[in-house]
Amino acid sequence: MLAAYSAFYTSEIRWEYDSDSNEFDEGMQYDDDDDRLTYDENTGPVGGVDAPFPTFTAEAGDLRGSTDLQGGIASRPPVSGGDSAVVPDPELVNGQEADSDLGLYLDFNSAAPPNGPQPIRGGRGGTDPGPRTYEYEKLNPDIFAPPGTDQGDVPQAMWPLGLSHNRAGTGKESGWARQQNVDVLPAATAMAGVDMRLAPGAYRELHWHTSAEWALVLKGGVRVAAMNEDGASFVDDVTAGDVWFFPSGIPHSLQALDEGCEFLLVFDDGNFSEDETFLATEMMIRSPKEVWAKNLEVDVSELDNIPQDQKYIFNGTPAPADIEKQNITGSAGSLSGPDGYTYHWSQQEFHNTTGGSVKILDPVTFPIAEMFSAALVVLEPGALREVHWHTTSDEWSYFLQGSARITVYKAPEASRTFDFTAGDVGYIPQAQGHYVENTGTDDVIFLEVLQAKKFGDISASQWLALTPRQVVKDTLGLSDEVLDKLPKEKTLIKPGNANLTAIADES
Repeated sequence: MLAAYSAFYTSEIRWEYDSDSNEFDEGMQYDDDDDRLTYDENTGPVGGVDAPFPTFTAEAGDLRGSTDLQGGIASRPPVSGGDSAVVPDPELVNGQEADSDLGLYLDFNSAAPPNGPQPIRGGRGGTDPGPRTYEYEKLNPDIFAPPGTDQGDVPQAMWPLGLSHNRAGTGKESGWARQQNVDVLPAATAMAGVDMRLAPGAYRELHWHTSAEWALVLKGGVRVAAMNEDGASFVDDVTAGDVWFFPSGIPHSLQALDEGCEFLLVFDDGNFSEDETFLATEMMIRSPKEVWAKNLEVDVSELDNIPQDQKYIFNGTPAPADIEKQNITGSAGSLSGPDGYTYHWSQQEFHNTTGGSVKILDPVTFPIAEMFSAALVVLEPGALREVHWHTTSDEWSYFLQGSARITVYKAPEASRTFDFTAGDVGYIPQAQGHYVENTGTDDVIFLEVLQAKKFGDISASQWLALTPRQVVKDTLGLSDEVLDKLPKEKTLIKPGNANLTAIADES
């Protein structure tokens, strides 16, 4: 049988270990004139380590303790005086000692490690001696010290895109993309999202998807181009706040304008992966050149310069300022109006109300996106996107600014509260009750996306206002005074005190 060898080097001698004989043998000796590799001692340069060569006797049991350490045989540790789990003088923040059912937002930013923050609320919970990641706890106080109203099991409803793997473009600093799908947020079965960045002039190469694509431009400008099944072409420029939509299978390209761009993509399939996009480069690479020469009606030599790998995100020739130079049409003409693939949402005014503002985009005004409806919501500090649910669709949310929290109610008796900051994705399944509350000192801006032909929801307060009064009184025990104040019209946003612990002083 062939002997198995491993080796190490000392000076110019190579020592070989024979696992069959359990011995080291002196192997080949190298001199200074040998052209082959030599291994010098580590002299500890920058980034190096001075360390002795590790040695141990490879006999069975050396890496394991004695059987005398088994329970009932080994000596018992003292009941005190060891590595204590007691946290001396735990630091509690304002509102943390209030009734846990009040569910006040706890600002852990003022709590200094190691005595704070602590997972305590209204006397419930207990201290945490560690190990810990304090920044996670400060960002997610309602997970670390949940309101007393949270109960049961609710699937994870939040994913920070900052934890998604970032795939770099193929060109030098050309851009990147990161995604959220069921792999990281399993409850998000109906929609997935991609955050993409293109450098000035860079392309997301010619491609198409099996899923429909709805997009919101976050920064900069993009030139979009596409063609439908009839051969009608489309080209348009969009800027921050604008939207585009491509039905499944529609081929398109995206190019950043002079200042680059970042945009958010939402797909109508929770299993969508950016890595499974159909690419023009791969399509050419994966079919015989003879076929492509015949298909394009050219000599095969004309295909010598086609890429040998996908281009994905790459730097390109800047788009001309005059878009008409790129408006190429055939006999089917060009697309515009209700057949166009873009909507200049940035030019739509917000509806302002007490506590914030809202604007809606759905197939009523953007008919090409026949199953995508969206609302862009601004909440002032302390304000609430009222308690509601969506009758036919899950909700996919994205937070563009600020910090907020959402409690998700799942039938029949479970709820859980999640915290969000800019760059986070939220997901609430169909018919599950929820709200969005601004928990910071700045305005919160977030996007709600539905798979629906019209944007809509059921307002909890409006429902109670329009239900026979005695039914509500007998069911919920609310007084006439409370019911008199309920609005019979949907309000969408409720104003509130920016001091989220003020109620603790009043109670």
